Amino acid sequence: MAKLGFIGLGIMGKPMASHLLNASHTVCVYDLLSEPVKELALKGAVACGNSKEVAQKSEVIFIMVPDTPDVEAVLFGEDGVAESVRADSIVVDMSSISPIHTKEFAKKLDALGVKMLDAPVSGGQLGAEKATLSIMVGGQPEVFEQIKPYFEIMGKNIVHIGDNNGDGQICKVANQIVVALTIEAVSEALLFASKAGADPGKVREALLGGFAQSRILDLHGERMLERRFNPGFRIRHQQKDLNLALQSARTLGLSLPGTAVAQELFNAVAAQDGSDLDHSALVQALETLANHKVSE
Repeated sequence: MAKLGFIGLGIMGKPMASHLLNASHTVCVYDLLSEPVKELALKGAVACGNSKEVAQKSEVIFIMVPDTPDVEAVLFGEDGVAESVRADSIVVDMSSISPIHTKEFAKKLDALGVKMLDAPVSGGQLGAEKATLSIMVGGQPEVFEQIKPYFEIMGKNIVHIGDNNGDGQICKVANQIVVALTIEAVSEALLFASKAGADPGKVREALLGGFAQSRILDLHGERMLERRFNPGFRIRHQQKDLNLALQSARTLGLSLPGTAVAQELFNAVAAQDGSDLDHSALVQALETLANHKVSE
């Protein structure tokens, strides 16, 4: 049984690492914050003081951090994975980051004799806690097959997108486009119902039984109605993912007008100190535009 490492124990990473622990694996853990490390150590994890120590003690290293610079720091920064990683180890980056940088990171690791998979996830905090994440994987098929049993501990819908590093990240960007535009659509629908004088709760109930049904209408529609915007997935993370989409679109000579509009609405909420609200709080930007007050 391989020795596992897990770097990044936030809203998503901590429950994911916990599932690996609960499956009786040895898991070496590290986070910039000490509290989640201590919490998992009490459950049997091996507490580490930095990413370098995780790499020293692990054969498969999972990473779950917020953004591209964070992954670069974990891998190649001071006391990073590259300083001590063993040849024939495998790095599995489950963060949502730039596909272009992912390819660069994979090349650098390959020069050290280390294989890499990019395996971003969808499903939010609830999916991480219930081990029902969708996992989108890029990288060599034989490496994917080797790591797949660990993915199955953390998620349910596991798809090998392609043989190239970065393919998983491309899929995640596509996922975030769909998520953002669906949040916007649900927000507009419920706002329209409320402004027009109908009960938005009843409207949502009816829509859930028809062709407009979606997981976002179900879960985030309920959040919007209940004004429950504590983060499952923070607006600032959604902004980061849409920035990746828009930057990639410019490189490809591609227009993504809906994505651009959704990003501006997230920007509007963030400008009102809403960066750490759940991304379902996009509805607040539309309510402001409509001069429509909703009771908290």
